[in-house]
Amino acid sequence: MGRERVYTMKVFLTPLMPFLLFLILPDGTMSSDCPKDCTCSTPDSILCFQRRSSTIPKGMPTITKSLYLFSNGIEGLTTEDFVGLDNLEMLDLSQNKLTELPERVFEHLTSLRNLDLSSNQITHISEECFQGMALLERLYLYSNHIETIHPAAFHGLEHLLELKLQGNQLTSLPALSMPQLLLLDLRFNVLPTLGPSDLQTPNLESLKLGGVGLTSLNKQLISNLKNLHELDISWNHLESFPSVLKETHGLIHLSLAGNPMGPLKVQDFQTLGELQELDISSLSLQGLPEEFSQLLPHLRKLTVAENPFNCLCNLAWFPRWLRAQSITLERTEETRCHFPPINAGKVLERLEHRDFGCPTTTTVTTSTVKTTTTLPVPVTTLPSTTKPIPVLRASDNPTNKDDDSLLPPVPASPSSSSLDSDEEQHFCPSHTCLNGGTCRLDQHGQVECTCPHGTSGMYCEIQNNHPPSPPEAKIPMATVTVDAPDIRSHEVTTTTILLDFHRYIKMRPYIRGIRLTYQNLSGPDRRPIQLSLPASFPEYRLRGLKPNSTYSVCASPLGAPSGIDRVCTEAQTAESVSSHDARFVDQRLTTMLVPAIAILLLLILIAIAVGMVCYLRRKRAKGHLDLDCEPSQLELDGVKAGLDNGALPQKQPQLMIPEPAVQNGNLEYEVLLLQDHCTSNNNMSSHKPSYF
Repeated sequence: MGRERVYTMKVFLTPLMPFLLFLILPDGTMSSDCPKDCTCSTPDSILCFQRRSSTIPKGMPTITKSLYLFSNGIEGLTTEDFVGLDNLEMLDLSQNKLTELPERVFEHLTSLRNLDLSSNQITHISEECFQGMALLERLYLYSNHIETIHPAAFHGLEHLLELKLQGNQLTSLPALSMPQLLLLDLRFNVLPTLGPSDLQTPNLESLKLGGVGLTSLNKQLISNLKNLHELDISWNHLESFPSVLKETHGLIHLSLAGNPMGPLKVQDFQTLGELQELDISSLSLQGLPEEFSQLLPHLRKLTVAENPFNCLCNLAWFPRWLRAQSITLERTEETRCHFPPINAGKVLERLEHRDFGCPTTTTVTTSTVKTTTTLPVPVTTLPSTTKPIPVLRASDNPTNKDDDSLLPPVPASPSSSSLDSDEEQHFCPSHTCLNGGTCRLDQHGQVECTCPHGTSGMYCEIQNNHPPSPPEAKIPMATVTVDAPDIRSHEVTTTTILLDFHRYIKMRPYIRGIRLTYQNLSGPDRRPIQLSLPASFPEYRLRGLKPNSTYSVCASPLGAPSGIDRVCTEAQTAESVSSHDARFVDQRLTTMLVPAIAILLLLILIAIAVGMVCYLRRKRAKGHLDLDCEPSQLELDGVKAGLDNGALPQKQPQLMIPEPAVQNGNLEYEVLLLQDHCTSNNNMSSHKPSYF
């Protein structure tokens, strides 16, 4: 009876299933409303990835709020493509093949707030292509081929918060009158003369001008930006620290990397005490002043990679300061010592205090000899503190047992009683002076080298009477993960890297996609490239990379603000086979072929000799009948006819040509050494191949 009830309920509910699903799903959206070759995880979100279609899919539900159409091969847009999508707030058209934007193509999208057109082939922004988008907040146009923008192209976008134009071919910029704009990215265009009239954005918080060709930073431009917190002026042509930054307050992120501005001075950072992130990589810095640590009490991330640091005693404070203040040193593996030779190539952050070779001060008295080492103390002063912090010496605290440089007292020698108690002798660290130079310390504690004849330089490193030594080879950088254990790289070749996002996606089940950013750290072109990936793709292979190059790869949740939940890693592509290796392979091939050809010629000569022997034997048969050859062969030579007549015919000598060599399918040849026209050697008449 129970089974019959269950069966009856199934029969009753089966015709009603579509109607029940219609009631259960929000807003009555059926799964059949999802466009072909797309995924609808929620009723108002549609993801169409790699559809391989030149047009936008048709028949999208009117309740759609998020539409992701990246990497679909779309070549053109029309106004009709967006009819009925009045509720759309997010539209991602990145990584397609768009070359132009028609006038008012988005005018039906009156609710749109986020528009991503990055990584297309757009060359021009017309006057009315963004008309009717009064609520737009984020507009991404980076990584296109944009050369010109109409002066009125952005009129009406009064609520715009972010505008990204990096990686285009702009040589001029229309006046941007955007009172609400918070982020503006113009990196890697050609805009060397930006002035205050170009940026009428009083509330701007983040300005990125890296690689635009600046030779100076306009003072009035920066002074007008009272709310500026992030400034990127890296990879320009600034030969000195911009003076306007000495009067700027409130900066939290600052990047000066890659400018030929020379050594940094303490006074350059006196007004930048609120900095939390600083990038001063690739500035040809040999050291940093110790006062630098007192000026940046809030620093949390520091990048000083690709600088030729002299890891001597005056830099010993740096690793201790990083550890004491819990500062993250970005690109750690690229931050290495250049001098002295004992530390060359070592990672700066991993050096201990004793590795810097700091000199010891020996005080001689009538009773004991005390050896002390000056130890810098981590600074914890606030920006308002003006008094210098006293330096703590080990001799001030005799009970300190943590310092392994303290030595037990040594009894004085009898002759030491005649020495003055205030006399001090200074000793240099070993291996400081090169080529036999003598090391000493001046009155200020600085290292000086007395160089022997024929050498010069601060450390006697230049040999004047000898040809210069070859430059030191750079230490190859291994593939390392900087601060992103959630993404990994596998199957690295010369031009590809396979990225693994399994852990990244597993730890963030809420994300709908991944914003992937990668850039080449080894080449002159370091422009970042961004891609959008769905969360259903835990692996992705980067292609078209440069051989023997280090790439930085970062991932962040799709649609999240810039920098939120962002993790990065680094990977190095393999080195390609050089022409020298190709020549080496050719030489090996030649070495193998020459002996083979020689043996082949030898076998041909042996075959010729065998034929000559047969010929000589037949010639001797004229005087007496010695059947060294078979009758069939003699008959062909006319010998049998001569015997019937009672006399041997006078035959012309014939040269026995061996049978040709037979190719066996590769570069070798098989020569038939044993011929079948002569049986005097009692061999079979069938061919026997050579196994050479």
